[in-house]
Amino acid sequence: MGHLSYMPKKYYVYIVRCADGTYYTGKTIDIPRRLLQHNGELINGARYTNTRRPVELMFYEEYLTNRFACQREWEIKQMTHADKENLIYGHNEKINNGWLHRSQKA
Repeated sequence: MGHLSYMPKKYYVYIVRCADGTYYTGKTIDIPRRLLQHNGELINGARYTNTRRPVELMFYEEYLTNRFACQREWEIKQMTHADKENLIYGHNEKINNGWLHRSQKA
């Protein structure tokens, strides 16, 4: 019998830039699916992004617990637009295919 490897669920906090230049912050376990939802290609997108399409992923962080992801989502939502831009453009560790990425394991 083979060993089953346990892959812990990952939670992502993300920021998308809307067509009107505003930012939307959210939390998910599946970023590609969530982007499709925000852009109207799948049901259940956020009401905020519904009229501000298309959206573009600008930033995300990875967490190992929902609790920490929720806490971080709340923190980012309290930030000003300028603070979010500093987070997006100033503190990223790597750029991948034009998407800015910062990974946190908490």
